[in-house]
Amino acid sequence: MTKFLLAVHVIAAILTIGPVAVAASMFPPAARRALAVGAGPGDPYADDSPGDPDATGTLRLLHRICRVYAVVGVVVPVFGFATASEMGVLGSAWLIVSIALTALAALVLVALVLPAQTALLEGKPAPTARLAMVTGLFNLLWAAVTVLMIVRPGSTTGA
Repeated sequence: MTKFLLAVHVIAAILTIGPVAVAASMFPPAARRALAVGAGPGDPYADDSPGDPDATGTLRLLHRICRVYAVVGVVVPVFGFATASEMGVLGSAWLIVSIALTALAALVLVALVLPAQTALLEGKPAPTARLAMVTGLFNLLWAAVTVLMIVRPGSTTGA
């Protein structure tokens, strides 16, 4: 049963967290392109390109991916807890740190990334550089969780 739970946990992580990480990372540059459409001289969002008229549709799609996969991503910790319970490692320090980092990543996504994306979609001013920064933080937190899950200090697997 442990192998099944672990397999579902890993597959769920790949199929849910991966798309959120990629879509969230693609959002700030797409937002800059959308803001550059119709930008005049001296506009900080203007660049050398004429702007992307399809960028708004792209932004909506990326935001939808982030929202939907964030909700579906709840299965990752559910199966993670089930796997940890089966393995008898619920009290391990590496797992507790992973849980804390996962909760922090979820908080960053829900409290910072998604609201900033929504604000940009609604035409409210929101700095894309700040959104890129918090998205990077979100991805960095998941990278740390992944490393902890693979290395697991004190692991007997030899990995």
